[in-house]
Amino acid sequence: GLIHNAGTLPSEREETPDHLELAFATHVAGPWLLTHLLRESLTEADHSRVIWVSSGGMYTRRLNVSDPQYSEREPYDGVTAYAETKRAQVVLAEMWAEAFEGSNVQVTAMHPGWADTPSVASSLPRFHALTERFLRRPAEGADTVVWLAASRAAETASGQFFFDRKPRAKHWFPGTRESSRERRELWQLCSTIAGTDSTPYPSESD
Repeated sequence: GLIHNAGTLPSEREETPDHLELAFATHVAGPWLLTHLLRESLTEADHSRVIWVSSGGMYTRRLNVSDPQYSEREPYDGVTAYAETKRAQVVLAEMWAEAFEGSNVQVTAMHPGWADTPSVASSLPRFHALTERFLRRPAEGADTVVWLAASRAAETASGQFFFDRKPRAKHWFPGTRESSRERRELWQLCSTIAGTDSTPYPSESD
């Protein structure tokens, strides 16, 4: 099982040593590259599962390929950057599911709900102070991740988005659906950043 669970919500725009915006590097470029590097190992195993831990915050945003690293907008909004990159994770999970179609690799995305973790407390202190008594325990947030990684009941779930062990809609609001062109642009962007331009993406038509 490969679980993309690293997350960050920067209060101001930061760049990694590779000159990538921190949220984009953590949620999008890094997981994409790791999946690519492990592609052969994943396909050679008897059964593999790749899980992208997204966020319910992605429901508020559409895929942004015009300024994916928040380099042209001011001021920087960490919450928006977080939500946009979490939306990108759901799209990439779908595309990797298509790329692995016909193999023994299953790819899903999920969101854990709001859990009382150190990251929430440090990144959203006011939110945490107001909602602490209602937040989930970390184990509750991790439950669906473990279920997707290990349960036989989840064996046919590839390409889906889960919350509390159930497949959920990927869009709640009008205007959040991306085009096939935008999906291809996201895949190509990740491939270019990773230096793997030869990595094919699933063929789609508008």
